[in-house]
Amino acid sequence: MTPSPGVPREPSADGMGGAPGLLPFAAGRHRLSVLLVACTLALIFVGGLVTSTGSGLSVPDWPLSYGMVMPPMVGGVFYEHGHRMVASGVGFLTLVLAAWTARSESRASVRRLAWAALFAVIAQGVLGGLTVIFLLPTPISVTHACLAQAFFCITIALAYVTSREWLAPRAARDDVAGVRGAAVAATAAAFAQLVLGAIMRHIGAGLAVPDFPRMYGRWAVPAEALEQAPVAVHLAHRAGALVVLALVLRLAWRSSRDGDRRLARPAQIAVGLVLVQIGLGGLTVLSGKAVLPTTAHVATGAAILGLCWFVALRTRRHLRLPAPAPAAAALGDPALS
Repeated sequence: MTPSPGVPREPSADGMGGAPGLLPFAAGRHRLSVLLVACTLALIFVGGLVTSTGSGLSVPDWPLSYGMVMPPMVGGVFYEHGHRMVASGVGFLTLVLAAWTARSESRASVRRLAWAALFAVIAQGVLGGLTVIFLLPTPISVTHACLAQAFFCITIALAYVTSREWLAPRAARDDVAGVRGAAVAATAAAFAQLVLGAIMRHIGAGLAVPDFPRMYGRWAVPAEALEQAPVAVHLAHRAGALVVLALVLRLAWRSSRDGDRRLARPAQIAVGLVLVQIGLGGLTVLSGKAVLPTTAHVATGAAILGLCWFVALRTRRHLRLPAPAPAAAALGDPALS
């Protein structure tokens, strides 16, 4: 596919811009990156279905399923083998994108990012196999869940650094530094909360506290209850939700004060999703871990992480242009025109 006309390159401290000249916008590769983001979020939802339905060992072998490429899709096999099929599709898209990027991308850092995505999806597949072979050991299952979120963030970064917005020349803005710090903090908190959620799910602590919003009928949890690990993890996850809400609200406030809708809008959507997520968490408990709210809770958590990470990337794009060197200006650097 012939790339569309390029945009002026700019000098870049992080290697994403490359040398001055023309940096072509590869529309097809960017669309593939966006498709990979969407498919990865769908895969996270499907993976959540496997856990929510208790189907993790419905297929006892790997990489085949009952020794077959396509077993009868009945019972839990539908969820577990369906998860493998969607994962294989995501892996194939990642392989195509990595090869395409390696062949046509001039920025070394973007090529490395594409290879990192391929390495992560292969590692994710192996971890998925190990969870079956070793009968769902908690450390491997939790690592599998967390790597899925990290891979999701890599795909978002790939989609953004190949977009027109990233490639277009833009003046540096030091005034978004506060938004950037808030975005990084919200992203870190969202990821930590997802780690806690994965631990809670895989040690079976989702109903360790069986009521919501109270805890054992009280607003203050009994001290003796905290001595039980499942209860402590469950309550840490609830507390983490409040931390994420506070940090995402801070991000929305800072980005709105900055006045840039490209930063404010995703942050505001993230606030709405956090509120939905808290509701889904409560519904998960009150429904006794019904499949739909429990699985939606997993996917919504990933969406919150992705939005916070996206805002962090956008603030990086605003700040990444260094001041032009006098020598470059004197030579008539095309990136400065």
